[in-house]
Amino acid sequence: MSFRSFAMFVLVASLCVVPRTRAKVFARCELAKALYDMGVRKPSLADWVCLAEAESGYSTVAIHPNPNGSTDYGIFQINSKWWCDNGTKGHNACQVKCSELLEDYITKSVACAKLIVQQKGLNTWYGWKSKCKGKDVSVYLKDCKL
Repeated sequence: MSFRSFAMFVLVASLCVVPRTRAKVFARCELAKALYDMGVRKPSLADWVCLAEAESGYSTVAIHPNPNGSTDYGIFQINSKWWCDNGTKGHNACQVKCSELLEDYITKSVACAKLIVQQKGLNTWYGWKSKCKGKDVSVYLKDCKL
């Protein structure tokens, strides 16, 4: 096992044993309302809900290690190489600890995702590109009272 593989194993294992008293999985309309209340407006709201489903299944505690040694965190699977700090060398453009993106209260995740969308667009996320881009995402707001 290479040092890099071992280091990734240790990182992922340590995240698994960190005690979490909560793990929130949003319902579709519940997330849509929370995002709307945090300033995501209807023209793009369905895309955001689709993004969260594609990336994390609406789970705030989703973690995904990547082959390049980075890790994706939280409901939007925000990457540690560019956007958050997980203790490894990265840019941390959102100025947030990656562990904070695993909280049930998604304010920091939404703020970081807004910065990503502003700087790079929704195409940053492979899940959004494959599941949502160019598709009728209006179904993600169906029956949601906003």
